[in-house]
Amino acid sequence: MLQTTRGIVLRTVKYSESSIIAKIYTEAFGIQSYMVRGFRSKKSNLKQALFQPLNLLDIVAYHRENKEIQNLKEIKIAYPFTTIPFDIRKSTQLLFINEVLYQVMREEEPNPALFSFLFESIIHLDTMKKNIAFFHQVFLIQLTQYLGFFPRNNHTDKTPNFELTEGIFSAMEGPESLVTQEPYGRYLALLIQTSVIDSQQLDIDPRNRHKLLEIILTFYRHHIPGLKEFKSHRILQQVLAP
Repeated sequence: MLQTTRGIVLRTVKYSESSIIAKIYTEAFGIQSYMVRGFRSKKSNLKQALFQPLNLLDIVAYHRENKEIQNLKEIKIAYPFTTIPFDIRKSTQLLFINEVLYQVMREEEPNPALFSFLFESIIHLDTMKKNIAFFHQVFLIQLTQYLGFFPRNNHTDKTPNFELTEGIFSAMEGPESLVTQEPYGRYLALLIQTSVIDSQQLDIDPRNRHKLLEIILTFYRHHIPGLKEFKSHRILQQVLAP
C-alpha cells in the first residue's frame, strides 16, 4: 500500500553496484530500511545529496508490515538546509548528532513526539545565527526525555553534584565516572532547563565545554548498555575550540 510520511536519514549502505539501502527514521512507521534502486547509476534522477545524514525528507513508499526492506516510489527534500552545508561548526555538530542517534535510536514503532523533536531541532540548528556551540549538548540532554532517562532537576547549593547512574543531584561525592563536581553539576542543571530553541542563550565558560560533553556521554553510557565509542565528537571539540 502506498504511504506518505516524513523521514530523517540515519545512514545508507551500498547494496549493489547501482543501489543503496537507506535507513530512515519515519514519522509514520519508526525506523525503516528503504531500497533505492539505480541510485548509483549515471542515469539516475536521484541526487546523492538527498541521502546525506539527517536530511529531512518527504517520502512516498510501498509500505508492507513486517517487511524488512521497503520500496520507495517518490522522495524529495522536505526542508532544504540553507546554512548547515556551508558552516563547518553546524555540519560537524550534525555529524556528531547523527552518530549518536544511529546508536541510540531503536524505535521500530512510530513516536510522533520524538520525531517532531528531532525534525524541529535540526531545522533550528540550520536557522541559528549565533552562539551555536552548546546546541549539541542541550540536544543530547533534551533527547533523554524520549529515551527514558531524563535527569531530575533538583540542583541546589545542598545538592550540587550529579549522580550519573541515578540521574539526580545530591551531596554525594565519588569518582568522576559516577559523580560530577562543581561547576559541572551547575552546568548540567542549566542544560536540563534549557530548550533546544533557547540553547543560544547559554552562558557557560567555553573552556569547560569539552569536559561537559564527556560527562554527558558518560551519562548516556550508564543508561544505554552497549554504546560504542563515539568518534566524531573529537573532531567536534577541535572545530568548536574556544
